[in-house]
Amino acid sequence: MSETAPAVTRAWVLHPDIKSDPDRRDATFALDEAVSLARALPDLEVIGAEVVPLARPQPGLLFGTGKVDELADALKAAEIELVLIDGPVTPVQQRNLEKAWKVKLLDRTGLILEIFSDRAATREGVLQVEMAALSYQRTRLVRAWTHLERQRGGLGFVGGPGETQIEADRRAIDTQLVRLRRQLEKVVKTRNLHRAARAKVPYPIVALVGYTNAGKSTLFNRLTGAEVMAKDMLFATLDPTMRRVDLPDGPEIILSDTVGFISNLPTELVAAFRATLEEVLAADIILHVRDVSHPETEEQAEDVRAILSDLGVGDEKPQYEVWNKLDRMTEDEAASWQARAARSDEVFAISALNGTGLDPLLAEIAEALAGQVTEEELHLDFAQGRARAWLFERDLVKGERQDETGFALNVRWTAKDKAQFDAL
Repeated sequence: MSETAPAVTRAWVLHPDIKSDPDRRDATFALDEAVSLARALPDLEVIGAEVVPLARPQPGLLFGTGKVDELADALKAAEIELVLIDGPVTPVQQRNLEKAWKVKLLDRTGLILEIFSDRAATREGVLQVEMAALSYQRTRLVRAWTHLERQRGGLGFVGGPGETQIEADRRAIDTQLVRLRRQLEKVVKTRNLHRAARAKVPYPIVALVGYTNAGKSTLFNRLTGAEVMAKDMLFATLDPTMRRVDLPDGPEIILSDTVGFISNLPTELVAAFRATLEEVLAADIILHVRDVSHPETEEQAEDVRAILSDLGVGDEKPQYEVWNKLDRMTEDEAASWQARAARSDEVFAISALNGTGLDPLLAEIAEALAGQVTEEELHLDFAQGRARAWLFERDLVKGERQDETGFALNVRWTAKDKAQFDAL
């Protein structure tokens, strides 16, 4: 007896190209990325995709009425069940468009939440996704209950059933958020214990960061031999993945693979994956992996730098750019990128797929880490609270005890950390 095939939802992707948007991207590349996002969900089939030029968004329908009617005919003819709009859509716009098109609609945030929910593997990742989804739903409750607003009775002093239902739903969501936050705190404490245990092992941490689909997981697999999901798919990795690696002619390190960054990722979703990104904050070296075969590689790199900056990752941490996917280029193009990379000590051109250029990168990491991380015991008197707080803020303290004269701290730090501490 054959198994029933999973139901596939027929989807249409729209990218509103808003002329008045100061952060407007190249519409063709933006639409390609949106289609890749949609294809990251296994039960979606993208039937069509198009760019919709707009002078400015219309408050009620996002698009003009003529375009809405035109799209209604196209969606009906193609038997579309779900429309994905690559950008923010207000609850009112969503309700009106769903009514006009007789389909379900997801905006960019909703789609990314669906992908995160599908991919999250660890307990913490699942909890973070649930919290982000509830926060998102809370802002859109007006949509679900608008049909009750006209049923208000009395003299208008007391809200009608629509308002009552919205408040009840908000309370239910807030209660769930409190419950999830408590569960998350327990999980985070456990992970912090694991990290504290790791910190006692003198292995430096090297974190891979980069725009989604830049090839981080492929590089991770090549260096560790691990079978982490590495597909040509956005957000293939969502949870922290860490493995020990023996560097040739160098120390043992812990290599950390992280969630891919993406442009216009809503703040609540960045926060939802703080777990993964916290591994970056604890890293001794950061490798920024870039897909230099992509036409928008510079813009993608800027997005990654902006998010790292928002996370508080400063210049004090050694960072290297890893220009990946030379294998997707012609020989001349690859040679050009390699020549450009050779002009900087902080840039390496590689192919994670076939291993080109990895030896110089690994040699540089080994050299940078050689003797870089040392353990030392410091004694601070009670008046040096600011200096003590500085050490804790940077996660340099691995142990502490207090006596009658002050604090004895066991610190694990680099020469640069020590120089900054001495300058306080």
